[in-house]
Amino acid sequence: MLIGYMRVSKADGSQSLDLQRDALAAAGVEPSRLYEDFASGRRDDRPGLDACLKSLREGDTLVVWKLDRLGRNLRHLVNIVHDLTKLEAGLKVLAGQGASIDTTTANGRLMFGFFAALAEFERELIVERTKAGLASARARGRNGGRRFKMTASKLRLAQAAMGRPETNVAELCEELGITRQTLYRHVGPKGELRPDGIKALGHRLEKAPSAEANA
Repeated sequence: MLIGYMRVSKADGSQSLDLQRDALAAAGVEPSRLYEDFASGRRDDRPGLDACLKSLREGDTLVVWKLDRLGRNLRHLVNIVHDLTKLEAGLKVLAGQGASIDTTTANGRLMFGFFAALAEFERELIVERTKAGLASARARGRNGGRRFKMTASKLRLAQAAMGRPETNVAELCEELGITRQTLYRHVGPKGELRPDGIKALGHRLEKAPSAEANA
């Protein structure tokens, strides 16, 4: 059985699924077996993809228009295919750079094996560069570690946005590339700075002068 998955990044009507829907239909996917998401490829929470993967059974084939419609990155794609392999289900890509991938065929499996090798190579390079960066930092007398996701410029934008009642917090977090928890650690509901926000901006709260002092 063929199961199709489609995705566009925006749900405001500026992007359409029609091209993907037509391509999947031409490949033999029935309309009742199509799953869709209107979400950025970076997002982990994609209910359409989750439902699609859960619907797959042994012998099924997951069909997508292009690889970038499916995975967040190369490693995510490899993990999905590994899960499909355990299930004895296949993956078929119709267009783009991954159009030669069809894990139900020997050549397709060979091609995806190449992608998997690239993902492993990418992971090892990241580990190697991280170790080199930490060693370089230590040599300069600095300790390594994760940098703050909330930069000063992001914080100022968050303050301005949170001060407007029409602001959608989920959309703001996605635009800034931070979690809701990170946002609220730095900025209050009305845009006021919180302790982490003060730290991020590199200054301290100053007590307002008392009425007596102004007298």
